[in-house]
Amino acid sequence: MSKFGFHNLLAALFCSAAILPALAADDSARTIPDFMAGGMGWNSAGGLTAVPGSPSPVVQDPQVKYVPNNVGGQPTWRVADLNNPNLTQFAKDGLKKANDMVAEGFAMYNRTSRCWQPGAAVLNTSPGRTYFLQTPKEVYIIWQRDQIVRHVYLDVPHTANPKPSWNGESVGHYEGDTLVVDTIGQTTSSFVDLYRTPHSEKLHLIERYRLTEGGKALQVEMTFEDPIAFVQPWKATKRWEKVITPSASAGNVTATYAEEIRCMDGEMVNPFNQQYAAKLEPLPTDRDGAEQKLLSGG
Repeated sequence: MSKFGFHNLLAALFCSAAILPALAADDSARTIPDFMAGGMGWNSAGGLTAVPGSPSPVVQDPQVKYVPNNVGGQPTWRVADLNNPNLTQFAKDGLKKANDMVAEGFAMYNRTSRCWQPGAAVLNTSPGRTYFLQTPKEVYIIWQRDQIVRHVYLDVPHTANPKPSWNGESVGHYEGDTLVVDTIGQTTSSFVDLYRTPHSEKLHLIERYRLTEGGKALQVEMTFEDPIAFVQPWKATKRWEKVITPSASAGNVTATYAEEIRCMDGEMVNPFNQQYAAKLEPLPTDRDGAEQKLLSGG
């Protein structure tokens, strides 16, 4: 999406108080939950949490200590536990490849740090802030960093054969206080989590978004179904907290809802370290402009 298009969406967010009544008027039988938060957005709060009774998501190898950023001590990289019984051999092979890359010195940053689109599921678990713009026919899910936008088309079926793309094809509907999003057609170049768990073209993701804690928090329950990667479908939740940070001063929007963060085009790498540079994934390109057109809703 162009910067112009993204700024138009942000302008609509700041006017969101006028949008929700229009949604309610569009269908008086519905009770539409307000995820727009007055344009303030939602800050990421924690990672994936297993749902009781569901197979576990991939977790850190217990033999390798993981230290995230900003907790004190030297941060380390994620290394997946390959003993998860819900993983097929296909998934284990993909995760072993990622683990081996870490062991060989690859800096396993979140893919968005390298200007990659992460895919729908990983976008939910990426750090940073998320916004929602709700209209009668479409919900936009907007990730603040690098201005990645998902399009959720309401009350329509999936197309017959959606072309694989980074965010896939998402359709949705409201069930009471919950927005239900059904996504298929995600490119196999994406992963389902920050450990780089792979998936096949059969990946089916269902997300259920709802407000919690009296509207101070937002939660999504994600259901992953892919018979090539997982023995059984599995569920996990992710949480965000409502942004309440005001502007520090006129013209200073650092750390507020209006802050714009851009990814620098290129890998995070010392160009003089050729041994490391040889391990890098080539950045995806959009030679014919088809991906930009899709991301822009065209």
